[in-house]
Amino acid sequence: MASKRQRRTEEFRTRKKKKTFRLFFIVAAVLIGGGFLAFLFWALSDTLFPPDAQEAAAKRERKETVLFFSDANERFLVQEKRLIPKGKDTAAQAEEIVRALVEGPKMGSIRTIPAGARLLALRVADGTAVLNFDNPFIEQHPGGTASEAATVYSLANSLAANLPEVKRIRIQVNGKDVTTIKGHIDLRDPITPNQDLVKQPRAGG
Repeated sequence: MASKRQRRTEEFRTRKKKKTFRLFFIVAAVLIGGGFLAFLFWALSDTLFPPDAQEAAAKRERKETVLFFSDANERFLVQEKRLIPKGKDTAAQAEEIVRALVEGPKMGSIRTIPAGARLLALRVADGTAVLNFDNPFIEQHPGGTASEAATVYSLANSLAANLPEVKRIRIQVNGKDVTTIKGHIDLRDPITPNQDLVKQPRAGG
């Protein structure tokens, strides 16, 4: 009887050890598999969940750009240097320049484009940059010869100064050519840069 009891005890212990080993291997496999999946998820996170446009822009190479805004009297254009994201091609770089103009000056100058305006599209062909804005570009514009000239030539001068491929601009609103903003500057023909409007630094200043 004692020997049978001992055999049963040994068999029970053996079965228990086998169950323990099986459980250990299952747990180890789950942990290893989970770790691998976690690593795979981390490695592909940028592909599965790409960073938003703002983060992507922040990581992009930046380029020093000369922007033109209006002086306090709205008689001349004044330069402001700024680092903006570098576009992949001429049209993309032109878009960044226009967006910076819409954002407005940071050095005390006067904005030339209504804050509520938005650039819808931009293309460059045969030296002409075609800028397509939404309605607030005209609706929110203050009008007047000086203000309209500042708007038009801040765009033309800023694009031409930074992009040799751009010689002139044409302005559209919602995909249609506009003849004027508020009746003071004729926009039926493409606009070329006007260096006479750029305020020159004082001698010795």
